Amino acid sequence: MTERAISRFPLPPLDSLPQDVRGRILAVQEKAGFVPNIFLALAHRPAEFHAFFDYHDALMEKDAGLTKAEREMIVVATSGANECLYCVVAHGAILRIRAKNPRLADQLATNHRKAEITPRQRAMLDYAMKVALRAQEIGDEDHAALRAHGFDDDAIWDIGAIAAFFGMSNRIVNFASIAPNDEFYLMGRLPRT
Repeated sequence: MTERAISRFPLPPLDSLPQDVRGRILAVQEKAGFVPNIFLALAHRPAEFHAFFDYHDALMEKDAGLTKAEREMIVVATSGANECLYCVVAHGAILRIRAKNPRLADQLATNHRKAEITPRQRAMLDYAMKVALRAQEIGDEDHAALRAHGFDDDAIWDIGAIAAFFGMSNRIVNFASIAPNDEFYLMGRLPRT
């Protein structure tokens, strides 16, 4: 296999990074066993690195309203629609682990309407896809449909904000040509032995 570039943009040496950026990268490496390429690719702009990961964590690491698996479902479905290979592969791996379902990420990245999900999750993803692809068309009826499935205003905000944030992320990854780590491809596909 040929060596792939992580990004179209230069990657700074780890020891040249500000201590807090380097510390976060090393903490992720210790937890995951590797450094996800997005961390390395964004590290050359420390202020943006902080802003990106702070907002990412604010959206993705809370447990209120949506489960962590549902948050990943939004990322995978909208990233598939936005043709973002990195986010489909990386967040698909996280989704497989959080949902404990090795098929779900592939289904959502291709067509959420055919996926093995609940009607509530389908409504959530219908809204997320509309935010990702036609946000200017969102109306009161879209929020009413979500409320009918038990989503409150905070959950509706989270669905829309996750779809919007990853729309930005998908575009950064695509213009920078950030490659997914090989490790992500097999994560969560087979039971751990």
